[in-house]
Amino acid sequence: MEEKISGAIIRRYFAKLEKHLTVDVAIVGAGPSGLVAAHDLARAGKQVAVFERKLAPGGGTWGGGMLFNEAVIQKDALPVVEDFGVSYLEENDDLYTVDTVELAAGLIMGARKAGAVIFNSVSVEDIVFKNDAVGGVVIQWTPVERLGMHVDPIVITAKAVLDGSGHPSEVTSLATKKAGISIDTLSGQIMGERPMWVEEGEAATVASTKRLYPGLYVSGMAANNVSGGFRMGPIFGGMLKSGRKVAELILQDLA
Repeated sequence: MEEKISGAIIRRYFAKLEKHLTVDVAIVGAGPSGLVAAHDLARAGKQVAVFERKLAPGGGTWGGGMLFNEAVIQKDALPVVEDFGVSYLEENDDLYTVDTVELAAGLIMGARKAGAVIFNSVSVEDIVFKNDAVGGVVIQWTPVERLGMHVDPIVITAKAVLDGSGHPSEVTSLATKKAGISIDTLSGQIMGERPMWVEEGEAATVASTKRLYPGLYVSGMAANNVSGGFRMGPIFGGMLKSGRKVAELILQDLA
């Protein structure tokens, strides 16, 4: 029995990994924007792989505000919440609350059921850059990365790479520093996240969701950091709408 259990895990995992060595879209970060984008892209028939550094996908969704596991969603983002079957309660001023555990679980399950595959505990340490375009990601086990072990990574090629890595915008940082490219921002470089201003931050999250360079897209808090948007805290409507917007942009470009 022990051999059968181990064999089943190994066979299924490596079959899944091999199938996704080349994908339509590689998404870095399984936060709210990345999971919404994964769901929408997979539902549209694209092969999508999501790479999440942490053991648990969901990004900052789980913690709500200061570990109070509730978050706020604006009315205009409710269609996204409803698509994932997540329940909500009306608060006031067109604001609604969601249980963040249900939200995280719903986003993860929705992305998976749509056909996206999530590889957790996998870090992206570099990008593929060929023919003046971003063409994939270089991945490594997170424990190997954190221990500083000298172990070579493997490569995932992709037609589009989405930086959904959150506040650090790590993929875009790799692209600007290592490839030396000028991205679609006012300075051509990463502008850096600004202080808290909820209304402006929510609007900027969606407005800054874009294609930064051929093959490279950005969403969620990574988009805010790249374009110099304001922070907005435990209100998630902008991030959900950002994921939906970036999926539409990628689908247009891959058509």
